[in-house]
Amino acid sequence: MSTDFYTSSIIPYAGIIIKICRAYTDSQEDFEDFYQEACLQIWKSREAFQEKSKWSTWIYRVTLNVCLTLSKKNKNKPYPSDSFTESSENNHAFENEDLNLLYDAIKKLSEVDRAIILLHLEENPYKEIAAIIGTSANNIAVRINRIKKQLKELLDGKIN
Repeated sequence: MSTDFYTSSIIPYAGIIIKICRAYTDSQEDFEDFYQEACLQIWKSREAFQEKSKWSTWIYRVTLNVCLTLSKKNKNKPYPSDSFTESSENNHAFENEDLNLLYDAIKKLSEVDRAIILLHLEENPYKEIAAIIGTSANNIAVRINRIKKQLKELLDGKIN
């Protein structure tokens, strides 16, 4: 991967990649693997980008696909007993306890619902979320309302 590509096309969108990878991993090691693979796949697929959507939309799509694929491969992999919250204290990515709780709750959602709420939290319009997920904007609106209720229940119970 060229330094120019990484600097101009990945670093400005690193926040997107980080948030998605964090929502699909339970350890720092897995996070680093997912992040690295997402960056590699973005680089490999750059020629396939047809500019029919924004570059950030492409980043979301590629990163989500990587995370979903790696999550399926890792399903049978035993995770350490440490939660991501505990291991994140060392990398300072989650110093805010409320953010830790939110990510713990998001991890309880289905894979698709995780993707939808992450896109919503990034303030993407329903139409763009629908394009990334492959459904209608109306469906996204309904799902976001359901996801918010589910997250509220999880957070009110402080996640179990």
